[in-house]
Amino acid sequence: MTEQLPVFPLSTVLFPGLVLPLHIFEDRYRSLVRDLVAQPGDGPHEFGVVALRRGWEVAGDAAPAADPAEVPELHEIGCTAELRQVSELPDGRFDIVTVGRRRFRVLGVDAGVAPYLTAEVEWLDDGADSPAAALLAPRVLAVFRQYLELLQPATEVLDQVPDDPTVLSHLVAASAQLAVDDRQALLAAPDTLTRLRDELRLLSREVALLRQVRAVPVPLSELGRPASPN
Repeated sequence: MTEQLPVFPLSTVLFPGLVLPLHIFEDRYRSLVRDLVAQPGDGPHEFGVVALRRGWEVAGDAAPAADPAEVPELHEIGCTAELRQVSELPDGRFDIVTVGRRRFRVLGVDAGVAPYLTAEVEWLDDGADSPAAALLAPRVLAVFRQYLELLQPATEVLDQVPDDPTVLSHLVAASAQLAVDDRQALLAAPDTLTRLRDELRLLSREVALLRQVRAVPVPLSELGRPASPN
């Protein structure tokens, strides 16, 4: 079954469980927030976040607004962002806090139905955790700990480690400092086992690179040079 969903194009990848604060100042996204807040019922008030392949994002304060009729090129897989906090500012802008909720596949995008983009989507499910995913999760967690220790020894990301392999796979994907294409591939993984396998490969690569960088000594000739203003 498909559903029509408001879409917010960004240059980042959202994962289920990831907190995403946003500052809303463009008119079309102000309308989106108002429409979401006005939805009846106690169910989740959510919109789709999809990473851009090419096209417009939210314009900066000094940037010209994008043509509303232009449809940007989006990745196929996105994640919904559920509104958790909404603060309206005196000038009509919003500060919102959202949390990633569920993955979806974009089947078609429409720029003419509302002031903002909408998309026909189908929902994706990681399915029940397989025994293989449960066995692989501790290996991924161990390499992830090595990665974090090399990257940022004082990190607190793993103060509480989820037992669920799917939740762990999303935490790793959201926390690792990876390129957008790598993160998008992890979001698009068909199931938890595939995502964990891909994370093990990517994290092993990153750990090897970080260790190599740390092993390279600074030439003595560099120590006597004044610091560059750049």
